[in-house]
Amino acid sequence: MAGFLKWTPEHEAPEPLEGPVVATITGGTILWFVLFLVQVPFYGWFDDRDLTWWVWTCLAGAGLGLIGIWYVRKRDAAIKRAQAGRVPPEDDMSPPAV
Repeated sequence: MAGFLKWTPEHEAPEPLEGPVVATITGGTILWFVLFLVQVPFYGWFDDRDLTWWVWTCLAGAGLGLIGIWYVRKRDAAIKRAQAGRVPPEDDMSPPAV
Protein backbone atom coordinates (compact mmCIF):
# COMPACT_ATOMS: atom_id res chain seq x y z
CA MET A 1 0.00 0.00 0.00
CA ALA A 2 2.87 2.39 0.71
CA GLY A 3 4.09 2.06 -2.89
CA PHE A 4 0.69 3.14 -4.15
CA LEU A 5 0.74 6.33 -2.12
CA LYS A 6 4.16 7.33 -3.45
CA TRP A 7 3.31 6.71 -7.11
CA THR A 8 4.53 9.36 -9.52
CA PRO A 9 4.12 9.34 -13.28
CA GLU A 10 7.17 8.24 -15.26
CA HIS A 11 6.48 10.71 -18.07
CA GLU A 12 4.62 13.95 -18.55
CA ALA A 13 1.03 13.96 -19.74
CA PRO A 14 0.61 14.60 -23.46
CA GLU A 15 -0.74 17.89 -24.74
CA PRO A 16 -4.53 17.93 -25.17
CA LEU A 17 -5.76 17.21 -28.67
CA GLU A 18 -7.31 20.12 -30.50
CA GLY A 19 -9.70 19.52 -33.33
CA PRO A 20 -13.07 20.60 -34.65
CA VAL A 21 -14.57 20.84 -31.17
CA VAL A 22 -17.60 22.95 -32.11
CA ALA A 23 -18.51 20.60 -34.96
CA THR A 24 -18.05 17.55 -32.75
CA ILE A 25 -20.30 18.89 -29.98
CA THR A 26 -22.89 20.07 -32.50
CA GLY A 27 -22.93 16.67 -34.20
CA GLY A 28 -23.34 14.90 -30.87
CA THR A 29 -26.18 17.22 -29.87
CA ILE A 30 -27.98 16.60 -33.16
CA LEU A 31 -27.51 12.85 -32.69
CA TRP A 32 -29.05 12.96 -29.19
CA PHE A 33 -32.01 14.99 -30.46
CA VAL A 34 -32.59 12.65 -33.42
CA LEU A 35 -32.51 9.67 -31.05
CA PHE A 36 -35.10 11.40 -28.89
CA LEU A 37 -37.35 12.05 -31.90
CA VAL A 38 -37.01 8.43 -33.06
CA GLN A 39 -38.03 7.12 -29.63
CA VAL A 40 -41.00 9.42 -29.01
CA PRO A 41 -43.44 7.46 -31.25
CA PHE A 42 -42.59 4.33 -29.24
CA TYR A 43 -43.10 5.96 -25.84
CA GLY A 44 -45.87 3.50 -24.95
CA TRP A 45 -43.56 0.56 -25.60
CA PHE A 46 -40.89 2.09 -23.36
CA ASP A 47 -43.51 2.88 -20.70
CA ASP A 48 -44.81 -0.72 -20.66
CA ARG A 49 -41.29 -1.96 -19.89
CA ASP A 50 -40.36 0.81 -17.41
CA LEU A 51 -37.71 2.09 -19.83
CA THR A 52 -38.92 5.66 -20.27
CA TRP A 53 -35.57 6.85 -18.93
CA TRP A 54 -34.13 5.98 -22.36
CA VAL A 55 -36.32 8.64 -23.97
CA TRP A 56 -35.58 11.27 -21.34
CA THR A 57 -31.86 10.51 -21.40
CA CYS A 58 -31.80 11.41 -25.09
CA LEU A 59 -33.62 14.67 -24.42
CA ALA A 60 -31.25 15.47 -21.56
CA GLY A 61 -28.30 14.75 -23.85
CA ALA A 62 -29.68 17.18 -26.41
CA GLY A 63 -30.25 19.85 -23.75
CA LEU A 64 -26.80 19.45 -22.26
CA GLY A 65 -25.41 19.48 -25.77
CA LEU A 66 -26.92 22.93 -26.32
CA ILE A 67 -25.06 24.14 -23.25
CA GLY A 68 -21.94 22.45 -24.61
CA ILE A 69 -22.30 24.22 -27.97
CA TRP A 70 -22.57 27.57 -26.21
CA TYR A 71 -19.53 26.79 -24.08
CA VAL A 72 -17.22 25.56 -26.84
CA ARG A 73 -18.14 28.47 -29.13
CA LYS A 74 -17.19 30.92 -26.36
CA ARG A 75 -14.00 28.92 -25.70
CA ASP A 76 -13.07 28.86 -29.38
CA ALA A 77 -13.64 32.60 -29.68
CA ALA A 78 -11.50 33.25 -26.58
CA ILE A 79 -8.67 31.10 -27.97
CA LYS A 80 -8.77 32.97 -31.29
CA ARG A 81 -8.74 36.33 -29.50
CA ALA A 82 -5.79 35.26 -27.36
CA GLN A 83 -3.87 34.09 -30.43
CA ALA A 84 -4.53 37.43 -32.10
CA GLY A 85 -3.17 39.17 -29.00
CA ARG A 86 -6.32 41.03 -28.06
CA VAL A 87 -8.21 39.84 -25.01
CA PRO A 88 -11.02 42.18 -23.90
CA PRO A 89 -11.05 42.84 -20.12
CA GLU A 90 -14.74 41.95 -19.80
CA ASP A 91 -14.36 38.46 -21.26
CA ASP A 92 -16.00 36.07 -18.83
CA MET A 93 -17.72 32.75 -19.31
CA SER A 94 -20.96 33.82 -17.67
CA PRO A 95 -24.18 33.06 -19.58
CA PRO A 96 -25.83 35.87 -21.50
CA ALA A 97 -28.24 38.09 -19.55
CA VAL A 98 -31.93 37.51 -20.16
